[in-house]
Amino acid sequence: MTLGRPASPGRGRPTPRRPTTGSRSRVVSASFAAKNFGTLVDAVREDRAAYVVERAGQPVVEIIPVCRAAATLADLAAVYRTAGRLPEEYLRAVELGLALLNGPAAPRNPWAS
Repeated sequence: MTLGRPASPGRGRPTPRRPTTGSRSRVVSASFAAKNFGTLVDAVREDRAAYVVERAGQPVVEIIPVCRAAATLADLAAVYRTAGRLPEEYLRAVELGLALLNGPAAPRNPWAS
């Protein structure tokens, strides 16, 4: 998703610009952000873009993607090593639940012999 495409001549729609401070955020006006908020949110979610919203030429707010905690397989292995053994009752309940969930998708025909 791209923002800041040139508008048709005469429309005067503002386009996002890069800040001069070396930040990776694009700068948009408050009116542009208000009119295009859904598009900004989509760009942040899908492209991990970041935007600085300005009012009267002053930065007011930054719209950035939410950082998600990342874990590696090494982290998972460490959890398994330190977690210890689960209670047998819990393991039996999990196995029973899996057996119920992994049953046939369609019910059996009671009239078939």
